[in-house]
Amino acid sequence: MTVTGIITALIVGLIVGALGRLVVPGRQGMSIWVTMAIGVVAALLGTVLANAIGIATDTPGVDWGELLVQVLLAAAGVALVAGVSGRRRAL
Repeated sequence: MTVTGIITALIVGLIVGALGRLVVPGRQGMSIWVTMAIGVVAALLGTVLANAIGIATDTPGVDWGELLVQVLLAAAGVALVAGVSGRRRAL
């Protein structure tokens, strides 16, 4: 993987993390850095999952199916981390 590929993956991950945070209702008590980390992980896992189930295509544009999988994974990650950190603060 080239430096450009890594930078592109990080940028996509940041956007996916922000979209995942927007999808989850309510207020999340987590820092933006945690959201970005979740987005990067969700972008990587979403690409692998989209390839595994056969919805990722090699097209010269936005792959909407792959992006949807990535955002759903990011939303699940944000909800999970917000739920776990919210319970800890309530105790």
